[in-house]
Amino acid sequence: MNEQANALLDDLAAGAGATRGQSGDSTEYTRAGRAFAVAGRDGVELRIGAEIGEAAMRTPSAGPSTHGPEWIRFAPPEWDQHASDRLEAWFRVAWRMAEG
Repeated sequence: MNEQANALLDDLAAGAGATRGQSGDSTEYTRAGRAFAVAGRDGVELRIGAEIGEAAMRTPSAGPSTHGPEWIRFAPPEWDQHASDRLEAWFRVAWRMAEG
């Protein structure tokens, strides 16, 4: 991930009151003790639910996550405005879903 994506994730987490924790090369974002996003060197994985995830995986640079069917992996080769917009939208969905 690049600095722009990391800064966006940190800003979103701070605004949402999410907890940010470091685990090796990854940054994990949690809400009420429940992980909903994990950012690593090669992309970010977000828990957006199976139904939304199925649709999201038809988006360029998105695919299945090793975390399971409720998660997607997003790793665009270039962090342009479209990639940032997708990341922000999916982060917000994942944060909301982590509440329940």
